[in-house]
This record gives sequence, C-alpha cells and structure tokens, in this order.
Amino acid sequence: MKPKQIIISILAVLFVFPLMGTFAQQTSSSGSIQVITTFDYPGAGNSTLPQKINERGDVVGEFIDSSGVTRGFVRFSDGSFSAPIVDPNDTVGFTEGRGINNSRTVAGDYVISDGTLHSFFLSGGTFTEYDVPGAVQTNLLSINDAAEFTGTFDPDGSGIFQAFINVGGTLTSFSVPAALSTLAYELNNSNQLVVGYYIDSSGILHGYFRDANGALHFPIDPSGSIGTVLFGLNDKNWVVGRYADSSGVTHGLFFVPSTFTSLNGINDQGIICGRYVDASGIAHGFLARVRGIPPTNAAAPEMKAFASPSRITPLNSSPSAWGEAKLAR
Repeated sequence: MKPKQIIISILAVLFVFPLMGTFAQQTSSSGSIQVITTFDYPGAGNSTLPQKINERGDVVGEFIDSSGVTRGFVRFSDGSFSAPIVDPNDTVGFTEGRGINNSRTVAGDYVISDGTLHSFFLSGGTFTEYDVPGAVQTNLLSINDAAEFTGTFDPDGSGIFQAFINVGGTLTSFSVPAALSTLAYELNNSNQLVVGYYIDSSGILHGYFRDANGALHFPIDPSGSIGTVLFGLNDKNWVVGRYADSSGVTHGLFFVPSTFTSLNGINDQGIICGRYVDASGIAHGFLARVRGIPPTNAAAPEMKAFASPSRITPLNSSPSAWGEAKLAR
C-alpha cells in the first residue's frame, strides 16, 4: 500500500508537572504527525483496530468482520498479516490481541458463553490461558520484553475492575482512590512507568500514570477534555493516548511526564525558558509560551500530585457476567 500523506492533528503535551490544584497541567501545543501508511486486515468490510507495536514494528490488534465477529491479528513489520487469532475457549466470537513484545508473544483476551472475560498468551502458535488467581474476569492489556504484563480484573463479580501488574512473578493490584474501575494499559521495559485510565464516580474517564515507586499520578486530562485514555508508552517514557472534547471530536494525545520542572525565565512576549528532569534523572531544557491571560486572583495553596501506595488486594471469587462496559480500544 502506498503511503498516504495524511496529517493528523494531535495535542502535544510536552511537560506534565504539579502546579496549583490537581495534578498536571502542563505546557501544550498543537503538533502534527505524518502518517506513513494505512492498513486493514484483509477481507471486505473488516474494521481494523491496532493496539500495540513492538520495537520490530510488529503491530497487534483486532478486527471486526461484517458479521460483528472480533478476532485478533498481528501485522508483521514486512506488511504481512497473521491468520486470525482465536482463543480455543472463545465461544461467542470475541478474541482480542492487546499486547506484543519483541519475541512476538501476544497477550489478549476473549469472552466465553457466560459473558465473562478471560485472557491468554500466544507464543509460537501455543495458547496459554491466564486469569488473575481467584478473579471472576481478567483482561490482559500488555506484555514487555521480560514477559512482565499488565491488565485489569474483576475480583468478585461486582463489575468494579482493578488494575494489576506482574513484575518478576509478583502480582500487584492497585486502584485510583474512589474509581469505579482502573485499567493498567502498558508497562515499559524499564519498569519506570505504568500508564492507563480510570473511571471516576461520575463515569468520566481520566488518564493516570504509576511511577517506579508505586505512586499514582492523576488525573491526566488535557485542557477541554471530557474523557481521557492513556494507552501506551515506550522506554523513553513517551506516553500516547486520546481524549474527547465537548464538541464530540476525539484527538490524539502525546506527553512526557517529568519528575521535576523549573520555569527559569520569561520575556515580554510570554516565552518561558526552563528545564525538566525525566524519570532517568536527566535534565532537558525547554521553551514554552504563555497563552491567554493568567488569572489575577490569589494563588491557591500548592497541592502535590495524588499518590497511592502499591498494595496487594485480596481476591474473592463469585459468579459474574461481564458487567463492565467494553474496555477502550
């Protein structure tokens, strides 16, 4: 397929740091991404939903055919496609590819006849079933090169999903406080960050990230967002996702979380110079622009980013249907 010269408007949230009030807002500007190529899973009428990409350029995702059946796929770096991925226990026509690492191990999920969601790893043509121990439902969302993985699970059939990570064989679950559900969408190879989203008590979606110390930073919401989802990140801690605005338009989202930000100088044109320190301890300079007219009322007391320590959550088992709405894709 010939590359198409498509320019996609994105929000480039370059620096996310605690200021006054809730966590993160941020220096932002409009940017653009030039699309290299477009692709569809072969077959008439297929709707193609890519999910993750590894360092080799292999893409995992799912496609929905004209009859509404969902199947996983891998698009390899040479442009070829795998056969449809169908978990052997999928009895309702719903299997998704959610994550892929450089060994081409795929993590995904499927639904069975009682409507509950379960997960699998696929490597070398062999499926390995996976559920969080004791959980009614499990949704795997990513796997890194060390075979560490993330996802979300329903421990008791309540439909309230908790996020989890499995690092070095140790399962850790966590939730944003007071959230209806929390989802861990990806863990990078350096284990520095986990990104995802949560659903608040009003049903609104917000992004979050969890740092290497287990602290949760939230909400991550671009200005004007009425719903934010963080989907993925790389080993540079570059984070991508999407958000919707009040007019019903959905935008791509990119940002780089920082551990320290200093605004050092400003001129009459409102141009600021400063620096930020990334999660690896490396300092970077930046220029930013003041947009609009800053408020003249007194500043509120400084508030730090919300944080919640890591914890293992007891798991209970009871029957449940897949009550949570379909996860963002």
